This record gives sequence, C-alpha cells and structure tokens, in this order.
Amino acid sequence: MTDYKTIAESNNFIVLDKYTKEWQVAEGYQSESDLERELVEDLVNQGYEFVPALTNTKAMLANVRIQLQKLNKVEFSEEEWLRFVETYLDKPSENIVDKTRKLHDDYVHDFIFDDGHIENIYLLDKKQIARNKVQVIKQFEQAGSHANRYDVTILVNGLPLVQVELKKRGVAIREAFNQIHRYSKESFNADNSLFKYLQLFVISNGTDTRYFANTTQRNKNSYDFTMNWAKSDNNLIKDLKDFTATFFQKNTLLNVLLNYSVFDVSNTSLVMRPYQIAATERILWKIKSSFQSKTWSKPESGGFFVFITCCL
Repeated sequence: MTDYKTIAESNNFIVLDKYTKEWQVAEGYQSESDLERELVEDLVNQGYEFVPALTNTKAMLANVRIQLQKLNKVEFSEEEWLRFVETYLDKPSENIVDKTRKLHDDYVHDFIFDDGHIENIYLLDKKQIARNKVQVIKQFEQAGSHANRYDVTILVNGLPLVQVELKKRGVAIREAFNQIHRYSKESFNADNSLFKYLQLFVISNGTDTRYFANTTQRNKNSYDFTMNWAKSDNNLIKDLKDFTATFFQKNTLLNVLLNYSVFDVSNTSLVMRPYQIAATERILWKIKSSFQSKTWSKPESGGFFVFITCCL
C-alpha cells in the first residue's frame, strides 16, 4: 500500500489538544476587584493594550477614531469624522441587530471625504486578523435608564465587542449572568451607545467561566445557553486563569469573533461551542493539507463533511 504524506501540516488550532496549567490557585480570599486586576494583568501579558483613562463615552469614541485611522491608514478631519459617525458608525436609528449586521456583513463603508475622493473604511480586517488592535478597559461608566459601571471590556479596533462581568470566588456565577441582562436593559443599548456592538459576554466567579452570544432572542436569554471553553477532547477549561490563557489568547478570541460566530437569517447572533470549532478547524485543515500535498483529486484526500448547527 502506498504511504501518502502531506507536504505541509499545521496543528495550530485554537481549540487545544493539550493545555498545561502554569500557575497556582491564589491562597485565601480573592475579591471581585482582585479578580478584575489579575484578569487585566494577564491580558496585558498576552499582548493586549490597557487603556486606563478610557472610562466614558467621549473617550471611547476618540479611541475608535484613532484605531480606525490606523487600520485604514487615513486621517479624518473633525467634520469628516462627525459625518462618518452620524451616517455610519453610530446612526441614531440603529439597534443591536443593525450593529451586529454591520460587523458581519457591512463592515466596509464607502466613505466620501470632503475633497470628493472615496475610500473603503474597514471596521475589521477579516483577512489578516492580526492587524486588528485589541485593547482592554475596566470600570467604564455609562448611563441609560440607570447609570452603570462595567467590569472589564475588550475592544477590537476601539469597538467594545466583548464584555466580562466578574463575581468573587464563592459567589454563584448566575449573579454575573443576571447582571449582564440588567445592563442590557438599562444601559448597553442606550442612545449613542457603542456597546450595541457587543458580540460576546463572558461571566466568571473565578472557578467557573462561561461565554455566550449577545442576542435579542428571548428564548436565548437563558443561562442554559452559556458554555464553557474546552480542549479538543471536550475537557472543560473553567478557571478564569485558564480561560484567559486559552480563550482570550488574541488569535483565538479574534477567530471566535470573526470566523466562528454567525449572524443568521433570523437576525440571531450565534457563537460556536468548542467541539464545533474543533470539528470545523479539522475539516478546513484536511482540505488545505490535502491540496498542498497534491492529492486533492484522489480518494485518499477525502473526508466527511458534517453539518454543524451553531449554538448560543
């Protein structure tokens, strides 16, 4: 029997086959503020930029301008930026469904500058995801029907795409889940709130950490639709430190946001579970490696395609 070997193989999957813990559980009491501080420190150590002064809407919008100018290699005048915000980035009539559609389908905007020339302005770079700037902020203050202060927010090109809510170790994680939904009702979706762009929520009490998609579907607003991250053997990664080292690794998070999240025909945001991502990654790898080994037209390069239903 002929032995076939691929020319190039890669196992650089975001769902890991193996994960080795390189830390120890903190001894004694660990408060919510301790968890928050440690999370931010870990994210910074993983290459995130911490922006401590970014705590209000005005500062957030100014930061979005800086990041989009860098991403697109353009400079907006004050008048151009105001027009870009009012006609595209933060149109007053848009809701969270409109913002989600913008990230998934309409993330390139043909903007006419004051001198008459037109340029494509990208909110995200989905081809070279490493070009997207990832930042972390904490204690952002925003008012809607009530004033709220959020724990930790992850920004991509200045836009808040992931919100993390924490509870101290020993407190039921459902309290963080309930807090997320209270914020959704009270302030996330207020007028002129860039938090309408949120795609993912992460909740943790230190010992259990879960993620879920931002959606308006009531039947999805259930704790049952939260999920743990896991290794490829479906061994759960629950502790916040482990979750940060794996799920919040920059390449992994950007892939989850840009490649493994879905906005379906019913205007519902869905994010894949780890085993679904793992299966998809291996299907894509099989296709690529078979092509690279020039056996793509032969039986030995074949595989099974499995239809994967995304879950919240």
